[in-house]
Amino acid sequence: MQDKTGVVPVEAVEVLRSGRIVSPVPTLSTLSSRHAGWDGIAMESFNDVPACSVPEHEHPTHFLNLQRLGQVTFEWTTDGRTRRAKHGPGNLYILPAGTRDRLTRSGPTDQIVLVMAPQFLARALDETAHLADIELITHWNLRDRHIASLMVALHADLEDGSPAGPLYGESLGVALAHYLIRRYSTRAPREFKYEGGIPTVRLNRVLDFMRGNCAKEMRLWELAQLAGMSPHYFCELFKKSTGLSPHQYSLRCRIDRAKMFLRSAQFTISQIAKATGFADQSHFTKVFRRIVGVTPTQFRQMS
Repeated sequence: MQDKTGVVPVEAVEVLRSGRIVSPVPTLSTLSSRHAGWDGIAMESFNDVPACSVPEHEHPTHFLNLQRLGQVTFEWTTDGRTRRAKHGPGNLYILPAGTRDRLTRSGPTDQIVLVMAPQFLARALDETAHLADIELITHWNLRDRHIASLMVALHADLEDGSPAGPLYGESLGVALAHYLIRRYSTRAPREFKYEGGIPTVRLNRVLDFMRGNCAKEMRLWELAQLAGMSPHYFCELFKKSTGLSPHQYSLRCRIDRAKMFLRSAQFTISQIAKATGFADQSHFTKVFRRIVGVTPTQFRQMS
């Protein structure tokens, strides 16, 4: 089922094998985006994945795999052709939705795997939003520092508990989608050029919404819709207009509201954490200290 943005939710890294939805990795993930609330993308990381042979399967989503540790011989078969290569840390493969393959690894590896719904990829840009999908080029033995850095940043956001909610992860996903379209699609569309930032009326509409809903989970897609543009251009022009990325502005709103509550003895730290949209007091304290430089308790004592 599609959500109101038209993007099919993607909850986990999964493939189709003999008509069943299964994990493509023969071990449990050590970190997952299942509870991060992202629309259209999912990520899982796997440590000490043993040497294995993965039977033939099909990818219902665009599939990116980044190897972080291990030196292995990697063999894959797709489109009736079998190939082999040495894979080490930094090796990537990109498999477009619809790809059928099987593969073998000769030894243990650590991997980060990201899957992206075709609609997420297409709707990231104004130029492609009318399309159901964008055709990507298959790569089985690739090194690309830009893709790797975005995947590692998404992984770090999950490790950190996603302090800005889904907004930061979805923004990174859109940046990755933009890069994939420009660099690895079969026909990169002509890019629109926007002058200046978001028009004042539309920007104020977005800022009013963000300030009025700062304790709630904000979605990149709904903010972009309020501004009347694709998520990629919204992120780009929002920063030009405000000097901050959407997730930075959202987090600042939450912290500013927390400061207001902290100046009153009426609320406990736990109540303030809940009122400003943090998972718990510990998470609130960690994020507040990182941004403000002191803990909520210390800030209250100083106020």
